[in-house]
Amino acid sequence: LHNISVHDSDVRFSLTLRAGQQRGLIVESSPGGPPQQIRLAEFERLFDRTVAFWRSWLAQSTYTGRWREAVERSAVTLKLMTYAPTGALVAAPTAGLPEQLGGERNWDYRFTWIRDASFSVYALLGMGFKEEAAAFIGWLHDRVKQGDDSRSDGSGPLNIMYRVDGSADLVEETLDHWEGYRGSAPVRIGNGAATQLQLDIYGEALDSIYFAHEHGMHLDHGGWKALHTLLDWLVDHWDQPGEGLWETRGGRKDFTYGRVMSWVAFDRALRIAYDDGRPAAGGRWVEARDEIYAQTFERGWDPKKQAFVQHYGDDVLDSSLLRMPTVGFITPDDPMWKSTLDAMEAELVSDSLVYRYNPEASPDGLRGSEGTFSLCTFMYVDALARAGRTDMARLVLEKMLTYANHLGLYSEEIDLTGRQLGNFPQAFTHLALIDAAITLDSMLRENQRRGG
Repeated sequence: LHNISVHDSDVRFSLTLRAGQQRGLIVESSPGGPPQQIRLAEFERLFDRTVAFWRSWLAQSTYTGRWREAVERSAVTLKLMTYAPTGALVAAPTAGLPEQLGGERNWDYRFTWIRDASFSVYALLGMGFKEEAAAFIGWLHDRVKQGDDSRSDGSGPLNIMYRVDGSADLVEETLDHWEGYRGSAPVRIGNGAATQLQLDIYGEALDSIYFAHEHGMHLDHGGWKALHTLLDWLVDHWDQPGEGLWETRGGRKDFTYGRVMSWVAFDRALRIAYDDGRPAAGGRWVEARDEIYAQTFERGWDPKKQAFVQHYGDDVLDSSLLRMPTVGFITPDDPMWKSTLDAMEAELVSDSLVYRYNPEASPDGLRGSEGTFSLCTFMYVDALARAGRTDMARLVLEKMLTYANHLGLYSEEIDLTGRQLGNFPQAFTHLALIDAAITLDSMLRENQRRGG
């Protein structure tokens, strides 16, 4: 190395190589002692160990279906985004990358969302990665045990997100001295949505806990007591407006998805209680579950639109509801669901890419627009497959795979030019890719079996 110099926190140097020469460089983020020369053989040994580790890890995968390369790339991405000491998976390792160039929809995603629990446990266990799923479930159990239903902000016993170590200090700050990526300001650190009331997280937490329960990862006595307390709180609070899973900042509303996932919370808790003979407030939980079910079909359904809508009293569509058949709230061949899927295809799908919702029709408290949401496109694949529309599901999935970058990675959104937008890479997108591929491959195999 030549001309080594330090400028503030930057280290600069020059390196001259001739044809056929090889050199290596290790950059460490923590003090590693005095500089030392590392022989090329040592670099090759470290490289070989790295390759061997990832091959050994991927060998645990039970996924043998189509799209194996994309699925395994997503799995490696999720593993790299996991904080090993706690098992927590960050939503993305970046902050401030915009959902619209020059716009204000710029967030800090370097945290772990409760919502990611349901997707990650399904994806990891679906591929056979039990150790990683168990670690994340352990992290989730700890959050449930530490839940506080006495908080004065009315956000419920669970935060929607935490730091990877489980702490909840996510105060949002604006870095006014930064202009942002390509002039996209403000740049924020922390996340002010952390204390929003998002009732769907209770369903996602219970859904993942139940799925892990089915795979032999059972709650201990303390965990069940904490879960019981959480469900008792939900009995008294499910029927109120919230900010919704998209973390809107335009005021609380009665989001249909929040009701669906509250139903999931009671349904899964009752299943665990019956399976293990746990003491439960069965009557209250059953009553709440059934009341949510009836209310959602009555108030979440728009007869003119012939579709389930984003929130009560409006006709705006929302692609979060693509998960309704996935969680078992409605059967995928129900006429009400088929017409909802058709309505979404007409309004939210653009050349197979799917928008979350129309912010002009449903103001979310923020200026500007956004791209199509990659998570929702993969959920659309899942929903199509479950509805028996496997040809269309396969077309959408294979078109979507062409939007990955050269490393097979996805950010949060894609605009209509194919450019990736938002924080990168996004765990939600890669989790949904795995889920969609597993579901569609299973449906295609079933079709082949029946045809044979």
